[in-house]
Amino acid sequence: MKRRTAIATALTLGLAAYMPFAGAADQGSVGISMPTKSSARWIDDGNNMVKVLQQRGYKTDLQYADDDIPNQLAQIENMVTKGVKVLVIASIDGTTLTDVLQKAHDKGVKIIAYDRLIRNSGNVDYYTTFDNFQVGVLQATSLTDALKLKDGKGPFNIELFGGSPDDNNAFFFYNGAMSVLDPYIKSGKLVVRSKQMGMDKVGTLRWDGAVAQARMDNLLSAFYGKDKVNAVLSPYDGLSIGILSSLKGVGYCTAQQPCPFVSGQDAEVPSVKSMLRGEQYSTIFKDTRELAKVTADLIDAVLKGKQPTINDTKTYNNGVKVVPSYLLKPVLVDKNNWKQVLIGSGYYKEEQFK
Repeated sequence: MKRRTAIATALTLGLAAYMPFAGAADQGSVGISMPTKSSARWIDDGNNMVKVLQQRGYKTDLQYADDDIPNQLAQIENMVTKGVKVLVIASIDGTTLTDVLQKAHDKGVKIIAYDRLIRNSGNVDYYTTFDNFQVGVLQATSLTDALKLKDGKGPFNIELFGGSPDDNNAFFFYNGAMSVLDPYIKSGKLVVRSKQMGMDKVGTLRWDGAVAQARMDNLLSAFYGKDKVNAVLSPYDGLSIGILSSLKGVGYCTAQQPCPFVSGQDAEVPSVKSMLRGEQYSTIFKDTRELAKVTADLIDAVLKGKQPTINDTKTYNNGVKVVPSYLLKPVLVDKNNWKQVLIGSGYYKEEQFK
């Protein structure tokens, strides 16, 4: 009898030790809606988010929408139907989600806009991103420094590219860049020979590199016969690769005619390799591991009834409300610091660039 009691007690203690772990392993489900797999950064974002959340005991439902708006809407509706507690959404078009987010809100689902602000909805609870205005500042500064404009050099020819007009971030990138470039344009040290300025003229729908390449072809043909382009503002690596393909097609990036200084963003492997070849000049590194952690911290706090950490309550007005936000710092990368930043942080392995 004593032996049976001892065994029962041991089993009870074992179950007691096990049960909290089992509870921690099921904190609820988080739906993660990413826009596309065509960019390596969104694949990394999705994987990092799943890894961090699962380590913290959450189930995850990660979906990619292939840059198809109806597809993203259907995926989000399905997540809501399946009973997720939180939606993390990197939107394709931040103006199209109002109705589906209302349905989610009515079911008590918390909604976090991830890196792309969702517009025209009062149901966006939080926004996690990088300081997107500063991204543009860094991109433009890399070009003005390369041209040595502060030393009085110039004038130089520059062309401007913007991101997708349906992505709110694109306007922050462009406005940040223009805060640096505009004084030089007004003083004549920078010349936009095409006179194409403003997001309505320089935007690139869906961040499509082929569209950027075609536009660069047209610019070179129409405005750069004997004149040479000295710099190109590009807000994203995928566009930069297309722009450089166009430039190489008419004789740039050779010993006789070096590449113009071309900016970028996301530190994608092809663009880092391009930098090492002396083609793309710079990019912006945004450590998506940190963004995943910040977002997971926010989810933890919200679902446990705690006040999440927020560091911006003024910047991001989505047309209905100012969305409480957490902003991370972007880092400028060029051929001088790429190894320290990208390899030293453990984000990439050096063999990926051989």
